Amino acid sequence: MNLIIVSGLSGSGKSIALHALEDLGYFCIDNLPFGMLRQLTGELQQGSSTDIERVAVSIDSRSREFLKTLTSGLEQLRDAGVTARIVFLEAGTEKLLQRYSETRRRHPLTDEDTPLREGILREREVLTPLADAAERTIDTSVMTPFELRVAIRSFAEGALQSSPTLLFQSFGFKRGAPADADTVFDLRCLPNPYWEKELRDLSGLDQPVIQFLEGSDLVHQMAGQLKSFIDFWIRHFDVVDRSYLTVALGCTGGRHRSVYMVERLAREFRESAGPVQIRHRDLTLVKES
Repeated sequence: MNLIIVSGLSGSGKSIALHALEDLGYFCIDNLPFGMLRQLTGELQQGSSTDIERVAVSIDSRSREFLKTLTSGLEQLRDAGVTARIVFLEAGTEKLLQRYSETRRRHPLTDEDTPLREGILREREVLTPLADAAERTIDTSVMTPFELRVAIRSFAEGALQSSPTLLFQSFGFKRGAPADADTVFDLRCLPNPYWEKELRDLSGLDQPVIQFLEGSDLVHQMAGQLKSFIDFWIRHFDVVDRSYLTVALGCTGGRHRSVYMVERLAREFRESAGPVQIRHRDLTLVKES
């Protein structure tokens, strides 16, 4: 049985993630107390439920008493033949405050004496064991629901692969570096197409921008050195039981240099590094290969 545990801060998108898994055919349960996991998987492995091989559960801060036994609980699941993987959803405090201001939902750790900001901070502390045990952390601060669904789908499907997916992600530093990246490279030292008026509204996917960047020796040197660096060091990352190795490449706005370099490196690694995916965070464009 494959089990995905979806956890994270309230307001970070756990419901969206669970719905995405349901669409993939997972048997999904929302807000399951952690202490009931072993009982649930045992029931599903018996009797008429033997055809259920993929299960996803959402666990939040209301299971805080059971989270104290997280390590032993996961070991018991493994001993019972259940492959348990944890994906943890994160978001910045200010973004969570904004999201709660736009809804009537109540934060689970607030009451008459606990304001929202304090509840969010307390929840971070409560969920630390799950965050530390997570195979992947996804920062949804600047994600659209569509992007989150794609990320969850890719995470789930990664369980079926024998080698980790190499995910190349472009981003703009003005919106912050992605928190779930394994390694980050800064491309702001390269010539910037933004300052060419005719290229400003285009992206690194457009041929005029590609031609501009490929006219620079610095761009070719950077691409070659990044290829060599990643090709050498990828084998030294701790990728046991992981589905992803995320390489993030950033420029100022996340539209030109980083997008071009992600596309270029992805093409070069597809033949030699197994599964490769592309994500352009600040173009709100996702591509898979």
